Amino acid sequence: MKKGPITPKGFRDINPKLAIKRRRAINRIAEVLESFGFLPIETPTVEFAETLLGKYGKEEKLIYQFTDRGGRKLALRYDLTVPLARFVANNLDLLRPSFSRYQIGSVFRGEKPQRGRFREFVQFDFDIVGSSDTYEEDAKIIAAAIKSARGLGLEKAIMAINDRKNFEGLPMEAVRAWDKLYKIGLDGVKKELSTKGFSESEIEKFIGTLDKKRKTENFNKVREILESKYDLRFGTDFVLDNTLARGLDYYTGLVFELKPSGKQGDLSIGGGGRYDNLIGTFAGRNIPAVGFSFGLDRLVELI
Repeated sequence: MKKGPITPKGFRDINPKLAIKRRRAINRIAEVLESFGFLPIETPTVEFAETLLGKYGKEEKLIYQFTDRGGRKLALRYDLTVPLARFVANNLDLLRPSFSRYQIGSVFRGEKPQRGRFREFVQFDFDIVGSSDTYEEDAKIIAAAIKSARGLGLEKAIMAINDRKNFEGLPMEAVRAWDKLYKIGLDGVKKELSTKGFSESEIEKFIGTLDKKRKTENFNKVREILESKYDLRFGTDFVLDNTLARGLDYYTGLVFELKPSGKQGDLSIGGGGRYDNLIGTFAGRNIPAVGFSFGLDRLVELI
């Protein structure tokens, strides 16, 4: 029976049993990442609000914002990627020529809590920043994520991959609805687009375009590296998923999500992609980047 104050909705205490399980998962993933050459960093939980705003599209409404006693507008970090971009912009000497980092930390989103989803949760991010060798670094991130999952005993986990270039020329409303295909079904996609004001003929045209499984040059090059360098197999370790878009606006190339049981309709246990423009908004110059983030809470539930 609870006698003390309770926590706010979407926030929770972590008991010793779960804390030990989380620590073991973190240690195993960190061991894999360090074997790939990734180094740890840490960034603050609180950022200036202007640092975070304008980076997340529609999801920006979920950012926790507040004003301190000095009248400064602050925010709790929404993810670990934008703080990384700020960090790199202030530490450009680390790019010799690239910087590979990992970070573990709590992030905060004012969304509706549900099973496996909280308003405060832990992400385990890893990124490669500064390298112009797009295919090699995309493949390295994907391989590190898959091998981390294997190290945790998730033998059936599979990486779903798509290329955001497949969506060029299409309205974002159509792309966002298509990204929900496994969740709401084709009829649900059509209904959502209809409520957005698209005609029946427009909707059929969008779906006809989106339904084509197109293996772009980006995908084919990365596939070749995954198979030849990392001994990963198409269809077993990774697949093409033409529905995958990921919601954040800063992605520019390949995007990917890790599905725990090998089914593309599974809730993902992590995701990421290439984001070549984000860091440049802080650094004032073009700095390519690619990364992945494990959702630690959902991951720990499965191991």
